[in-house]
Amino acid sequence: MPVLPAEPEIYPLSLFAEEADLSGGAWWVLHTRPRQEKSLARELHAGRIPFYLPQVARRSLVRGRVLTSHVPLFPGYLFLLAHREQRIAALATRRVVQSLPVVVQEDLWHDLGQIHRLLTAGVEVSPEDHLALGTVVEIRSGPLAGLRGKIVEEASRRRFVVEVDFIQRGASVLLDDFVLQAVR
Repeated sequence: MPVLPAEPEIYPLSLFAEEADLSGGAWWVLHTRPRQEKSLARELHAGRIPFYLPQVARRSLVRGRVLTSHVPLFPGYLFLLAHREQRIAALATRRVVQSLPVVVQEDLWHDLGQIHRLLTAGVEVSPEDHLALGTVVEIRSGPLAGLRGKIVEEASRRRFVVEVDFIQRGASVLLDDFVLQAVR
């Protein structure tokens, strides 16, 4: 079976741009049926309904060939920015198990914006399913300057974790200490 090209992960492309005019819609977290995130994203893209499905590249060796596939960063979740009718259209796809309302819209918007910035920075990103307590830091320099997250120490490494509090998951990258500054 051939490896398919990367699926759309964001619509519109300017979703996280400061000049984007997406007023009137509200964020919803859609809990999808197993392995239906990308199919749902295809249908939303075709219907021109704003969404965000963060994805990471995963490399694997199959019969001596290195294959790269793009998998959801948060399996089972897709973030929908929609009006009532658009949300109903997403639910009508029968790919959604549950639609979770977001009470504090600004917090989710901020968290997803940071995840998007992390993924588009060109660094290797890893999913973080079990968030641990850590020191809150801000990146001082480089392409990720201004991002806030937590430091998680694992054996001899330090990972910078950006969280999506609403679903208690995050994404992490390995960073050097000299680019980090503690937030007070």
